[in-house]
Amino acid sequence: MRTFFPSESCKETHLKSINPQSWLQVERGKLAKFSSESASSIDSLIKVPEPSILPFFKPVDYVQVLAKIHEELESCSPQERSNLYLLQFQVFKGLGEVKLMRRSLRSAWSKASTVYEKLVFGAWLKYEKQDEELISDLLSSCGKCAKEFGAIDIASEMPAYKKLSPHAVITTNEDSCPRTVSFRIGDEKIACDRQKIAGLSAPFHTMLNGCFTESFCEEIDLSENNISPLAMRVINEFSSTGLLNEVSPDLLLEMLVFANKFCCESLKDACDRKLASLISCRQDALELLECALEENSPVLAASCLQVFLRELPDSLKDSQVVELLSNTTRQQRSIMIGPASFSLYCLLSEVSMNLDPRSDESVHFLRTLVDSAETSQQKMVAYHQLGCVKFLRKELDEAEHLFEAAFNLGHTYSVVGLARLGQLRGHKRWAYEKLCSVISSSIPLGWMYQESSLYCEGEKRWNDLEKATELDPTLTYPYMYRAASLMRKQNAQAALSEINRILGFKLALECLELRFCFYLALEDYQLAICDIQAILTLCPDYRVFEGRVAALQLRTLLREHVENWTEADCWLQLYDRWSSVDDIGSLSVIYQMLESDAAKGVLYFRQSLLLLRLNCPDAAMRSLQLARQHASSEHESLVYEGWILYDTGHCEEGLHKAEESISIKRSFEAFFLKAYALADSSLDASCSSTVISLLEDALRCPSDRLRKGQALNNLGSVYVDCGKLDAAADCYINALKIRHTRAHQGLARVHFLRNDKVAAYDEMTKLIEKAKNNASAYEKRSEYCDRDRTKADLEMVTRLDPLRVYPYRYRAAVLMDNHKEKEAIEELSRAIAFKADLHLLHLRAAFHEHIGDVMGALRDCRAALSVDPNHQEMLELHSRVNSQEP
Repeated sequence: MRTFFPSESCKETHLKSINPQSWLQVERGKLAKFSSESASSIDSLIKVPEPSILPFFKPVDYVQVLAKIHEELESCSPQERSNLYLLQFQVFKGLGEVKLMRRSLRSAWSKASTVYEKLVFGAWLKYEKQDEELISDLLSSCGKCAKEFGAIDIASEMPAYKKLSPHAVITTNEDSCPRTVSFRIGDEKIACDRQKIAGLSAPFHTMLNGCFTESFCEEIDLSENNISPLAMRVINEFSSTGLLNEVSPDLLLEMLVFANKFCCESLKDACDRKLASLISCRQDALELLECALEENSPVLAASCLQVFLRELPDSLKDSQVVELLSNTTRQQRSIMIGPASFSLYCLLSEVSMNLDPRSDESVHFLRTLVDSAETSQQKMVAYHQLGCVKFLRKELDEAEHLFEAAFNLGHTYSVVGLARLGQLRGHKRWAYEKLCSVISSSIPLGWMYQESSLYCEGEKRWNDLEKATELDPTLTYPYMYRAASLMRKQNAQAALSEINRILGFKLALECLELRFCFYLALEDYQLAICDIQAILTLCPDYRVFEGRVAALQLRTLLREHVENWTEADCWLQLYDRWSSVDDIGSLSVIYQMLESDAAKGVLYFRQSLLLLRLNCPDAAMRSLQLARQHASSEHESLVYEGWILYDTGHCEEGLHKAEESISIKRSFEAFFLKAYALADSSLDASCSSTVISLLEDALRCPSDRLRKGQALNNLGSVYVDCGKLDAAADCYINALKIRHTRAHQGLARVHFLRNDKVAAYDEMTKLIEKAKNNASAYEKRSEYCDRDRTKADLEMVTRLDPLRVYPYRYRAAVLMDNHKEKEAIEELSRAIAFKADLHLLHLRAAFHEHIGDVMGALRDCRAALSVDPNHQEMLELHSRVNSQEP
């Protein structure tokens, strides 16, 4: 989910106000002295809310679940595939794997067996990409149209009505019946061909040709059947031609009701399709959907639904739309969305919860989701999500029932909801024992120990949180709790060290806010404003102190207590931070520079580069779009458009934009973009000379040292790939002269390729000494030393950034070499528990195969193929292991 799913403790409706100014009315630069008088103030400032109950599907053994899904996908019918991909999506969502989530949605869409599934998953993908509408415009400007998730012509996708056999009804001699029959409606008569009207439906055939009086009548009164003379004339024409020409919507609706009443299936189908083709806006869809559901008109109903889905999330802000979609019966859902009801309400409930998880709309959609669930996994998801919403709404009895239902079906994570409810009712001991029971009876996971820590105190709580971090170092709450506890004990250095541990590899806003609070308590306003400006870069609308104060307001107050830098000061500060690889500090300086009259396009572009390095792709794309908006010239704007296209996977189009920019003006950034895109898009080794030429052209153009250092570094890498080590060394040395610190890594590679491992090691040591964020530097240095030093460096990497997978793979390989197969598998398993990584799963599968554990190897192969279905080595291993299955 895009939005933060709030915990009870940080989203109260009525909160006591705070006065942050009281923290700032102090002498500038003065450092706080901890005392008994300030302790209570620190407590009020430094609060760590309980971790949220996440409304996600979180199986205990996600590898087993992914493997089972993949196994079923290999043998299931086409009709089952989309639901399996949706379940896969929900597993990846619980793991926080955004790219894998979207790939699963794309698979569900591409493998859809019905128009209904195409409709839902196409709309879902469009919703997920709603911030990328600019990309479509840019692609259009390159002559490429992005119609991938365009509107579906539903009528063409659904089979038209086909008349089967003649009506099996008792008939008189048709020759004895009058050829023409007139239908009286009020004062008007409509003359019709008896047999053509009879051909519209079995009831008409029976009435006009059977043993009823009407079969001998030349005039039949239809005045009481809610049909107008004009509509009857159109029906008569349709009976002859089978076509509906230009007919008003009101008349079509009238005919649709009539056709439904008299079972005229061909007429009903024609009206259904004609009405669907006339929908042009949300209001049309609102007016027609209710009728479509009443008259069982599937094409019209699905077409109305498509309008609402394509306008998500805005359409769910329309009370009429919500009313229509949230009060459907099973039969109505079958008309509107066929067999894809669960998928539809998964989407609607997600969008609604993103807008407001406490809303009545979220409850309505989730109740329908529960009603639509068929499999046990679907029921787990629906019960747990509705339980989370009910918990937020403080409807505790219903929440307990729902969490209990999900837990009994096998969704172990729902115990979190049950434990919180137990605590709220004063049963803290019961909650702790419930968690202990789960831990002892299943695979222990980090979230289990994190949750159990909430129900104990002192050393036991600390130990549980340490265990939580050991099992899942990506959980933020344990770091925050430990840091806040240390701060309250007046151990500021240890507190900062603890919160910096997670900020070193995961830029979590709540952790950045806590560090900001520490600096505020210490009255270190320069560092405090650095963090608040980084926060505002990531989330301009962020609110601190449990959502009570706008971060922007605090930043304004802090400005009065820090030195006011000139533009020259800012550039010096930016160089210092950039060269020390202090990405958060660099973000802060750029935020401050954007207030000046400096060229904003360039600054927003630099901001986007930093955000990409910090693994914040959405924020980076927002900065790139701002760079484009603030470009000072057409050629500069084209460069930013090129980067936007490149970063969204449209490499060739990005290259085209670079060339277009160069044709207007030769600039550093245009040549750099073209070189970067060309190097990435071409597999031909001969393109290296072109890339070198482009980078040399870039370096001849005016630019600042920050970007020239990057260009020299890239040029050095190309020279290394070409075997031109002397030229590469010159590039790296020149980059280092202008303080491009990362060039140490390139120079180390040159030393290594010259068989001088000692010099390579020393070069990486220099990078480690200079760089603030240096997990990658330790990892690279490990390649240039003996096994003991390698082990020490890789242990440091894991401490600094536990998400890096190479150290786990290396340690596991060493253990395997030493015939410690069990320990090798355990090493991989501890990382797999919190990171769905293809390479880890691949290696563990190979280890399982080596020791003869065919089922373990097959499970890991299938899970890995869920992560990347097209990985060739994984496919080969899977084929080999699958042939060994007993």
